Amino acid sequence: MTDIDPPPGRPAATVATGPVGKRSFLVLAPNPSPMTLDGTNTWILAEPGARRAVVVDPGPLDETHLRHVAATVERAGRRVAYTLLTHRHADHAAGAARFAELTGSPVLALDPELRLGDEGLTAGQVLTVDGLELRVVPTPGHTDDSLSFHLPADAAVLTGDTVLGRGTTVVAHPDGRLGDYLDSLRRLRSLTTDDGVRTVLPGHGPVLHDAQAAVDYYLVHRANRLAQVETAVENGLRTPAAIVARVYADVDPAVRPAAELTVRAQLTYLREHGLVRPTSEE
Repeated sequence: MTDIDPPPGRPAATVATGPVGKRSFLVLAPNPSPMTLDGTNTWILAEPGARRAVVVDPGPLDETHLRHVAATVERAGRRVAYTLLTHRHADHAAGAARFAELTGSPVLALDPELRLGDEGLTAGQVLTVDGLELRVVPTPGHTDDSLSFHLPADAAVLTGDTVLGRGTTVVAHPDGRLGDYLDSLRRLRSLTTDDGVRTVLPGHGPVLHDAQAAVDYYLVHRANRLAQVETAVENGLRTPAAIVARVYADVDPAVRPAAELTVRAQLTYLREHGLVRPTSEE
């Protein structure tokens, strides 16, 4: 889910189904839109030669897509051991229950309501499947249940909607909180400096091959937008809609509702830190 166009200097790239690195394979869901970019990225992860795989974010409830993902795993001589969800939004999670029926795999998520099976996901948990190691990284902010998955063997991190391959993400107030989101970005940045992560495998958009630069851009962007919102309030704008019209004037009208959610999250953050007074429509 985006709130701005691609940043200046970064050309819009296309997303193609196929292998990405030694352990990841991308299947693009057929749900493109201004909010989902090219569509939802469904990731198949497995060690070379392994008999079992992990699928991350099976995507929307689209029978053709779900069967295609299942068939892609089967053609590689594998079966799905786990289906993992980065967060609850329908473009990532609505197809999970049907995909579980097709593959017989449990669905693991942070939100208990999304789980199918006895297991969930917790911060710091390490999943191992036939030699594949995935580390669960809590990255709330876009939503309160957002997770990322660190794939150490490929120096990669799957970020769901926390970091996108193009544009920036919405902080989906009130479920998403800006303070949590900033902490999550800093947590991802520490993976690039302390754990050698170089590649972002996002929930939408193309793969990013400079993870640190991507996260740094996000941090700068959020700081700039926050300052713009604070200035707008100081200049007398009192409603989220008015602030969006001023601060996000360059944004595609189709994503203005998402921008308003982010503004509400920004206003809450500024109010909690004593930087602005409550507006009339928060």
